[in-house]
Amino acid sequence: MGARRLFADHGLRCTRQRVAIYERLKASMSHPTAEELFEQVRGECDGLSLATVYNTLEALCEAGLCRKLTFNCGCARYDAELEPHLHLLNDDTGEIHDVPRDLSERLLARLPEDLLRDVEERLGVRIDRVSLHLHGRLAAARPPTNGRCGAAPPPLAGHASAVES
Repeated sequence: MGARRLFADHGLRCTRQRVAIYERLKASMSHPTAEELFEQVRGECDGLSLATVYNTLEALCEAGLCRKLTFNCGCARYDAELEPHLHLLNDDTGEIHDVPRDLSERLLARLPEDLLRDVEERLGVRIDRVSLHLHGRLAAARPPTNGRCGAAPPPLAGHASAVES
């Protein structure tokens, strides 16, 4: 489906700048920041401002066409991959890696539904989705493959946290 049709289906005004930002985000595996997207797209769009990139990303998030990822490093990154999947944050480098879909699905499928129901009941909420972030370190021989999220957060004393994003 083309961007013009996709935007119309989601109630978004279609502009050349929005299309360029969305297409660059959709093609990215690095979970870019608004600043990174600005640097990548500004040569394609005369007069593009960083504010336009931020406003476009906000509109895309509100329309459900991408997700804003926030981590302990204080920066926001964006992901247009909307299928449920986990992220691994490398505590040594600050890089973010997508966990392969089959492994993400296996981990999420093992969350006890009765525990999630108990959380809903005790807190008086309805859980719409689960978001887990795995923290780890890559083996020394493996080269990095994705984007960075700034300064690495301190490790959690042998503890992994996890969630679908």
